[in-house]
Amino acid sequence: MAVKPPRPRLPSLKALRAFEAAARLESFTEAAAELGVTPGAVTQQIRQLEAALGLSLFRRLPQGVVPTVAAREVLPRLTRGFDILAQAAQSLRESESQRALTIAALPCIAQLWLSPRLPALQRTWPDLQVSISAMEAPPDPRREPHDLSIFYREPGSGPQALTLAGEDAILPVCAPELAERLGSTADLAGQTLLHDAVWHNDWARWLAHAGAPRGLDATRGPRFSLYSLALDAALTGSGILMGRLSLVAPLLAQGRLVAPLRPPLLLSERLTVTPATTEHPHPRHAEIAAWLVAQE
Repeated sequence: MAVKPPRPRLPSLKALRAFEAAARLESFTEAAAELGVTPGAVTQQIRQLEAALGLSLFRRLPQGVVPTVAAREVLPRLTRGFDILAQAAQSLRESESQRALTIAALPCIAQLWLSPRLPALQRTWPDLQVSISAMEAPPDPRREPHDLSIFYREPGSGPQALTLAGEDAILPVCAPELAERLGSTADLAGQTLLHDAVWHNDWARWLAHAGAPRGLDATRGPRFSLYSLALDAALTGSGILMGRLSLVAPLLAQGRLVAPLRPPLLLSERLTVTPATTEHPHPRHAEIAAWLVAQE
């Protein structure tokens, strides 16, 4: 009688996942950020994997790590394997008829644009469950499938992309009491400039566009990791923020912020919703995307 041989014993899946991410990104630090763990945890997992396999998987250099030849050869198959596992797990989630509609968005979009619209969305579809992920970049559909993603994109970025707002622009915004001190761009020299970490070049771009006096330092002032934190600082009169009209327009309309200096600098990118980065999207994903567009 034939005896089926046992499957080879696999190393720890956590260790394999840490290795795959580190080899693909060529960085333990970036792998840790992707996996949501510390760099020390990634280092420990890879050391355990190297001990189990009896070979080194990386060359440790002063500026980082480089996968060995053996590691590079196996990486495509390992990446494909984890992608297949992720897709299988997503299929299980999508088999649930009452599953949540998943939306990925920039943190500032999720907080300032999407959040105020959620009550109306819930009133329109009372039984709809929504799950929102704040992300700094559009999700990779192989690893982070979502029904909808909302980011700033260039026009024509895809056949399914829907523009949520018209032309966007940046210009300085601040609390009304602070605006009284600003008659021209030269008056910015004595003021605190507020910066968003992602859009840290916006001040320099606008100052050049507005023909500001030379010598005006566009980099001074605090930098915030979240746009909403910089916006809170502007609302309390702590400084002047380079505002994106697609995000601050409601506050300008309410008079909580004012835009004392012109002209606005038009941007090429638009606030855009892109449907269905998942193989089996939520049945209402297209309907929800059209509803979001109609809210403008």
